[in-house]
Amino acid sequence: MEPVFSSAFAASSHSIERATQDISSQHALEILQRDGVLVIENALSSFQLQSLRAELYPWFDAARAGRGQFFGRGTRRFSGLFAKAPSTADLALNAAVLPVMDMLLHGPNAAKPICDVIELNLTQAIGIEPGEPAQFLHRDDDLWAFPRDFELMTNAMWTLDDFTIQNGATRLVPGSHLWARDRVPQPGDAISAEAPAGSVILWLGSVLHAGGANHSESIRRGVVMSYRLAWLAASEKLLLSIPPEIARTLPERLQQLIGYQLHKPNLGWVEGQDPIRWLRGEFAELAETEDNLTPFYEGLLEAVEKDPEAFAGYLT
Repeated sequence: MEPVFSSAFAASSHSIERATQDISSQHALEILQRDGVLVIENALSSFQLQSLRAELYPWFDAARAGRGQFFGRGTRRFSGLFAKAPSTADLALNAAVLPVMDMLLHGPNAAKPICDVIELNLTQAIGIEPGEPAQFLHRDDDLWAFPRDFELMTNAMWTLDDFTIQNGATRLVPGSHLWARDRVPQPGDAISAEAPAGSVILWLGSVLHAGGANHSESIRRGVVMSYRLAWLAASEKLLLSIPPEIARTLPERLQQLIGYQLHKPNLGWVEGQDPIRWLRGEFAELAETEDNLTPFYEGLLEAVEKDPEAFAGYLT
């Protein structure tokens, strides 16, 4: 059956809110929950920006354009960034971004979080060439086709060049994370996220967005890092694109974000152990199996051990 879409809606009247890098995580969270979109201007120092450019621009020169309309026949993309450009580690771990991603994806109820841990979903450099038309609006969380009322992923686009309407700044529809999924965007709903180089554009996976058309004479370059609930399959197989010998050189938090961690209870282990222990060489072919339980199951197991008669149904 073909999907049915409705277009009987007025255009959005939202704008994109802007902040500086000293915005609190709580305030950024509130804006994203309300609008689905936030631009943090000048989030990188000039030194960080120049380091990223020096490492990434040769890869942009060598990268190939896509073969299809969605990824863009005039758009250069490449992934596996931590193995290609060491400075990109600072983007994934950025103190103005990572805590917000964590708070968003764990959900508002600390007693019943949506996930145990989060991970990176994608690391990708994107260069829109002159003459490339606009991409069509889409939601990234359509990767996972099941009903839900919580966020599955979030995005952080780091601007290596100034993002302008002329050169194809990312287009976003603020508030579209609250829309019915069959609602059709109208002309004027999508807003170009203009931002100076060194900024970061944040948006939820449920927000309609797209690359803009590049009417300028220069390539428009950015780096997107997306984060997801760790119990979901990732877009990019980071455990393959980042070889173990490279992963061992990364900060421990980043090792965890690319997949060297457990999601309780017992999701993603190696020989019953946290895979970061395998990465460290603490075991190889065999290891003792650990329980790796959530607090709920730890409490239940403790109660059963203390009073087996009261919980006999769990044992017989």
